[in-house]
Order: sequence, then structure tokens, then C-alpha cells
Amino acid sequence: MKAFTKLVLVGVAAAFVAFQWRGPTLDPESLKGARVLVTGASTGIGEQIAYHLAGFGAKVVITARREKVLQQVVEKCQVLGAQKALHIAADMANPSDPERVVKFAVDKLGGLDYLVLNHIGPSPFAMWDGDVEHTRWLMQVNFLSYLQMAKTALPVLEQSKGSIVVVSSLLGKMCSPFVAPYSSTKFALNGFFGTLQHELAMQRSNVSITICVLGLIDTDSALEKVKGFTNIQAWPASEAALHIITSGATREAESYYPWFWYYTCLFRDWFPYFRDRSIRNFYEYEH
Repeated sequence: MKAFTKLVLVGVAAAFVAFQWRGPTLDPESLKGARVLVTGASTGIGEQIAYHLAGFGAKVVITARREKVLQQVVEKCQVLGAQKALHIAADMANPSDPERVVKFAVDKLGGLDYLVLNHIGPSPFAMWDGDVEHTRWLMQVNFLSYLQMAKTALPVLEQSKGSIVVVSSLLGKMCSPFVAPYSSTKFALNGFFGTLQHELAMQRSNVSITICVLGLIDTDSALEKVKGFTNIQAWPASEAALHIITSGATREAESYYPWFWYYTCLFRDWFPYFRDRSIRNFYEYEH
């Protein structure tokens, strides 16, 4: 009975904190004229980030693999009010492209205030089939290219007192079926950039790092992958994009969208048996 009472009290306390917590407030004026590089910006969350930034009057460079689609996004950014909107096509699986993209943005914008790392490579939503090469390739796209871009941007961001914003995932905090290669890259991101946060703080660096932990977002690619596997609620890409921008602009160390996933991660190791049973029950699988 005492244990149950404690559990109830913890639940009530968590609900109270959730009710009181409103998150940081974004000052749109702080982004007017801001120089921002956004990766993975041809579709989905990255595209929505670019549109929000354009509406705030930022100067934006976007990148992804498909140049024609990037051009369409740039044109819309210009209509929405971006002070400057440019694109550069790049493939983050190519080890030379991450550095090239950052140098392009710095050259065209005259510096950099925000580096928003959002791109991911395609990966099947399926049981792992033993394909080590795919995981190695995905590590380059989803993880190592982030490091390359951060390394190249850090000296410039130090001068501007800028920020690195890393778009991560709940799947980099909690293990789930069907996403072994993808999840491994997100765990790596959280580990590396979480460590880098400490090191920059110890060096009294001007650069902040924000890690954004997202749940399932309603992008076309994400919904198509999980179709027939789960009924987990998907959340709007536009809202996720605004959350990412707000978290970076207010220099949060870590943020969650939707917010309640924070409490899921907070309690994840308290009842591992029930946690794992619950996770598996979210998915459907036939042998």
C-alpha cells in the first residue's frame, strides 16, 4: 500500500509539473536577420523549420539531396519574408559534403548564428536482417556528418555566440522494435552532443547546444513506414518545427516534443518489465 501511495504521489507531482510547465517563450525579433543553416530541409520537419524562420525574417540556407525541391522551398521562403534564402544540394553520405555545405552557408551569409542538424537517411522499418553495411552507411548520414558539420561550424558559431540545434528522437532514448539501425544513430547523437555540451560549458564557450527529442511526427515518410505496424499518435510537423526553433533560440540544453515524453523517459527505468511489455504492445507483428 505504501508503494502504491508513493506511486500515486509521484504521478500527481508529475501531472502538476506538466500543468505548470509552459516551456520557454520565443521572441520572434531575436530571429530577425539571424543566419541559419538547416539540413534535411526539402520536406518534412526541415521544410517547416525553413518556413517558420522565413516568417521571422531570418537569413536561411537550406540543404538536402534534391535540388529541384530545394528550389521550390527557397521560393516559398522568399514569399514568406526571409531576408535571404539560398539552397545547396548535398548528399551527407559523401564525407566531403558536410564541410562543403557549412562553408557555403558561412560564405553566403557572412557568418552563422544557428546550425540546425535535422537530416536523416532512409532506413527500413523492419526486423534487423543482419545488414551491417546499411548501418555503417546510416551512421555516416545520421551521425558522422553531424559531427563533421559541427566541427566546421564551431569556430564561426563561437564568434557569433551561436547555437547548434540537434534534432534527435525518442528512439535515441528508449529502445523499440523495427528500428535498430536508426535508433543506434540517434543514441549516438544524444551521447556525443550531450558530452559536447559539458565540454563546451567547461571551456566557457559561447556556443550552446540544444538536443530536441521528438516523438512520432506526421511527415509522409514517417507515417508510411509505421503504417500497419502501430497506432501511436503522430504529431504535426509544423508544431515540431516551431518547438525546435524555440528551443534553439532560447538555448535550452534538451527539449521534448510532445512534452510528455520527458516523463516517459524520466520513469523508463523504474519498471523495466512493464516498460518493455508496453513498448511491444504498441506494435503489431506476424511471424
